[in-house]
Amino acid sequence: MAGEQEDGQTDRREDGSDAGRTDEYDRRRRRVLWSMPTGLFVLGSRHGDRRNLMTANWVMQVASTPKLVAVAVESSSLTRTLVESGGRFSVSVLPVSERAVIRRFVKPVRDVATDEHGVATSLQGEPVHEVLGGLPCLSSALAWLACEVRTTLDWDRPGGEPASHVLFVGEVADVGESEALAEGAEDVEVLAMRHTRMNYGG
Repeated sequence: MAGEQEDGQTDRREDGSDAGRTDEYDRRRRRVLWSMPTGLFVLGSRHGDRRNLMTANWVMQVASTPKLVAVAVESSSLTRTLVESGGRFSVSVLPVSERAVIRRFVKPVRDVATDEHGVATSLQGEPVHEVLGGLPCLSSALAWLACEVRTTLDWDRPGGEPASHVLFVGEVADVGESEALAEGAEDVEVLAMRHTRMNYGG
C-alpha cells in the first residue's frame, strides 16, 4: 500500500501496511471506493436446517464460460459458515421498489417459518421460496440464481491477521425470473446501492 505525503508523492512499505498514511488519504480512498457502482442483493445460504439471508453488495459475474459469480462476505459472518459448509449460495436480485426489505437482512436471520414439510415459507417475516438444495430466495425478487461453490479465496493481511472478507466463486446451477423481467418491462429497475443512503466498504 502506498502512503500519501504532503507533496502528493507516495511511499510504499515493503510489508504492504498502511503505516505512514494520512487521515486525509484514508477519507479520499473511502470516497473513491464508495463511488464505484455496485448492486444491492440478498444472499441466501443453508446448511442442514440452518438458513440465512444476508444483504450484500459485492456480487458480480466473473466468467461467461463457465458461468461464474463471485460474492464477498465478511470473514466472521454466519453466511460464510453456511456457504462453506453447504457449498452453495443463492442471489436474489431485487427491484428498486423493494429497497426497504434489505434492512431486514443486515443481521443473521432468527425468524424462520416452515410448512408441514419443513420447507421455508418466510424469513424475518418476508416470503421466500427454496431453490437448489433448499437455499432460500426472496419471493419478491425480480430474479434469482443459485450457485455451486467452485473456489474459495481467503488471504491474510500483513502481520498474519485475516482479511475482512472471504471470496466465494460459484458456478450458476439454476436461475429464475419474474414475469416482469421475462417480458422486458421498461419500467423495471434493479436495486443498487445508489438507490439508498447506505454505503459499505471503503
